Amino acid sequence: MDPLLVLVANSGDSTIGAFRLDGDRLTALGVSELPGACSTFAVDAARSLVYASVKAPEPAIVTLALDRALGSLTEIGRRRCGGAMVYLTLAAEGGLLLGASYHSGVGAVWPVADGVVGEHSAEIAFPQLHSVIAPRDSRHAYFASLGDDLIAQYELDAAGHLTPLDPPSVAAPAGSGPRHIVLSEDERSLYLLTEFSGEVIRFDRAADGRLTPAESVSIVDPDAGLKHSRFGADPRAEHLIWGADLHLAQGGRILLASERTASTIGSVTVDADGRLGQFVGVQQVPTQPRGFTVTPDGAHCIAAGERSTEVVVYSISAGGDLTPVGKSTGGNGANWVRVVS
Repeated sequence: MDPLLVLVANSGDSTIGAFRLDGDRLTALGVSELPGACSTFAVDAARSLVYASVKAPEPAIVTLALDRALGSLTEIGRRRCGGAMVYLTLAAEGGLLLGASYHSGVGAVWPVADGVVGEHSAEIAFPQLHSVIAPRDSRHAYFASLGDDLIAQYELDAAGHLTPLDPPSVAAPAGSGPRHIVLSEDERSLYLLTEFSGEVIRFDRAADGRLTPAESVSIVDPDAGLKHSRFGADPRAEHLIWGADLHLAQGGRILLASERTASTIGSVTVDADGRLGQFVGVQQVPTQPRGFTVTPDGAHCIAAGERSTEVVVYSISAGGDLTPVGKSTGGNGANWVRVVS
């Protein structure tokens, strides 16, 4: 595989760092300054654009032109928004930008043209929204609400309007704290990682977009002694579960999920029909791993930590074991990692 470009947001430094991944070797390329701390960004690889949510001097989505050779980012546009986004994703081949704001409890869709983010075309409200995704055909959108323990499900049209499905939401276990969601490669399953209970929950996804809860598997280190968390708790002080991010690997046959208190990434097998299988185990990763990613071939994981300046590469075995194979030095408060393919 040709070398890959890796971008890591550092909220402590208000920067995005760029790295080159060549096989197992990770090399730092440079750092781009941002106008404020960034908690999420979305990459339009086809147009070499990055959309980053910043918190200061006011909440905004900043459009950045990406120089792939240097890994540098240059601001070319900005759209003010009502609250800082904690999750951004693109749909409709880069024509729509979807976001979720945790602190303001707002989800939104914006039309995008030539890197310019327009006025929002849709807006929804749920407590502590934490993520949003859309399938490849961009006909639906799913928002995870940590505060209401649910996934809100919508029809999404080409203009960026949202229409609730029937039912408009599907419940997660009470007090579980829905956080991040991903779709299986065939998009017939949706996987949810919960922040407070530290479990991956699978939902069957019907042809009309509606979700139905299925099985679940814990991703918490059984030897860490962590307890179920709750809204408003300090998980580090109370030694509580603190789930964060999840991604599929190895052609969709492995699901990886991070837990921040014990600083681990747990592995779960996935069968040919998308059903969750066995918990494989955990790998210790950089301290407080809020964000990580998986390479397009599904064979490597790149993890960073909010309390670490290391960015580490892990090989992923067919069975789901992670082995550290390379690392580099990053910034402070690393919270979001993406590969530009």
